[in-house]
Amino acid sequence: MFMPIEFRRRISFIATVALISTLSAALAGCSEEKSETAEVVRPVKVVEIAQADNVRQLSYSGAVRARTEMNLGFRVSGKIVERVVNVGDRVKVGDLLARIDPTDYELAVRSASANLDAAERQVETVELVRDRAKQLLARKFASQAQFDQAVLSYNQAVATRDAAKSALSQAKNQVVYTSLVADRPGIVTSINADVGQVVGSGTPVATVAVEGEKEVQVAVPETEISNFKVGLPVKVGIWSDAGLSLDGTVREVAGSADQQSRTFSVRVSLPNDQRVLLGMTATIEASAGNGVSFVSVPLSALAEKDGYPIVWVVDRGTETVRSRPVTLADFTTNGVRVTEGLKVGDLVVAAGTQFMTDDLKVTISNDTTHQAAAAAETVVR
Repeated sequence: MFMPIEFRRRISFIATVALISTLSAALAGCSEEKSETAEVVRPVKVVEIAQADNVRQLSYSGAVRARTEMNLGFRVSGKIVERVVNVGDRVKVGDLLARIDPTDYELAVRSASANLDAAERQVETVELVRDRAKQLLARKFASQAQFDQAVLSYNQAVATRDAAKSALSQAKNQVVYTSLVADRPGIVTSINADVGQVVGSGTPVATVAVEGEKEVQVAVPETEISNFKVGLPVKVGIWSDAGLSLDGTVREVAGSADQQSRTFSVRVSLPNDQRVLLGMTATIEASAGNGVSFVSVPLSALAEKDGYPIVWVVDRGTETVRSRPVTLADFTTNGVRVTEGLKVGDLVVAAGTQFMTDDLKVTISNDTTHQAAAAAETVVR
């Protein structure tokens, strides 16, 4: 049968289109089947749990100070008329620090001196009476009672004279006490009273840090004070000199807590080093035992399931992950400490926990496996 050429061309085009559609549908079906059967494998970064350490480092900051600090004050009261030292000045034994008005005490010296003169004249008078009574008694012109009375008067006059001498010495001492001087070499660390101020006896006027042994004073909370005993060796670092590390020893542990901060004062003796100056900020580090073994994981490894903390652990054999509940101790600057739920050798997913599901296939590259930090965490105060 004869068909026009145009009609045959159209039939050929339709057949070609049908064939292409059939092939496309077949290819699409294969792609869907492959996508449905392809297993999802996620690369993960993990940390390996290391052997837990039962020792942790305690670190506290404090200030370098002199072992002995003297709060110096006048031994008499009065108005300060002169102060000759400032904070930071070095003083030697006998150096003048301040002076109060000595006028009243100088007048007391004059009065005591006059009283002593009168008492000495009285002693001379009654001494003559006693000697005269003794001569009369020897000649039987005076009775024994008269002589005894003369002796008694003489003894009373001598006692009065001795009291006047003591009063004069005390008055002179008070004049000396109007000048506040250093009795040990050191550095003036604070001034608590100034010119024009009236102070009582014993009121601190200046504080002098005695030259010699230095120490670091730190405040330790009551939860950790049991770890500090007298004689405990510690490491001391100076903030201003990162390369300076000293061996210190706990010298004193306060027996009671501060009323306001509720912390205990701990003093650490330092070796003699010219690079360590008073007032510098220092850090002490001491080792303490843990009552419970901890392991540390990064904070990014922590997830939550049904309101409880979990981590995702990789099964080495099947290379899949499973959720595992954990018990947390506390958070640190490096992550979180775990008391229960993990053991040595566990591989914990360290990142991407939001994409994890139970039995999810994962792949671990050699460069993403890290050793987890053990329990030796540093407690910074």
